[in-house]
Amino acid sequence: MRLLFDQNISPHLVKRLSDLFPDSIHVYSVELDQEIDEVVWEYARDNNLIIVTKDADFSELGLLRSYPPKVIWIRRGNCSTNEIENLIRRHFDSIETLVNDPGSGVLMLF
Repeated sequence: MRLLFDQNISPHLVKRLSDLFPDSIHVYSVELDQEIDEVVWEYARDNNLIIVTKDADFSELGLLRSYPPKVIWIRRGNCSTNEIENLIRRHFDSIETLVNDPGSGVLMLF
């Protein structure tokens, strides 16, 4: 499982979560941080990545275009990078289920 962290998520999570999600990337590292959501969506789809975001737009794109890519939607207000890391770690099993379930496209984490 490889993650693509959206611009509203800290790029530090790439390294901090590398034990669970090796070879994950941040939109900055592939020069997508200034691109529109549709371009990020296509990149994630073409590269078999799961988008991690705090933005509802990717969930809405999934309804319009279907999945993949799958989306992990962090549904918290202001929170620290540590909180997001811990949230993702706690929900590792749920993320695996998302990946393996062809009928699921979005996992919301609160």
